[in-house]
Amino acid sequence: MNIFYNIEVIRADITTLKADAIVNAANNSLLGGGGVDGAIHRAAGPDLLNEIRKLNGCATGNAKITRGYNLPANYVIHTVGPVWHGGDKGEPDLLKSCYESSLQIAYENNFESIAFPSISTGVYGYPLEEAAKVAINTVISFLEGRESKLRVQFVCFSESDKHIYMKILKSVRN
Repeated sequence: MNIFYNIEVIRADITTLKADAIVNAANNSLLGGGGVDGAIHRAAGPDLLNEIRKLNGCATGNAKITRGYNLPANYVIHTVGPVWHGGDKGEPDLLKSCYESSLQIAYENNFESIAFPSISTGVYGYPLEEAAKVAINTVISFLEGRESKLRVQFVCFSESDKHIYMKILKSVRN
């Protein structure tokens, strides 16, 4: 395991994790899509979609919570990351807001564990290393500013993704 304070980087299928909450990299409708979003919807089952229909979507940079249904995680925090347009259209601030909004929900619910995928790095095209820097720096800032037992996992799709997250995490901790 690679743990730094309350932050861990793992390679896993986020839909198999037992946590208070997993984070879904969703689209604005929250009604499901491809990648992590589609996998979470399939694993959670149809009750997730029924609950989501009552949420009326979600703005980019914000987050909303649902139950986890058939997932091992108790809850799903759905957040909508920005589409990458070169980095000068507010993407870093919107991505930072995704992590802050999700962490705030976890904090308000006294969660002890939350697992994040790499938000916006799939079909939304956000460069992985840039996204990982935003994610790690935002989580560290959030955790340092609060009394919390929250354990944060960054769940990577591949070993190469995990290596990038580990490299960045080590650089901010040294």
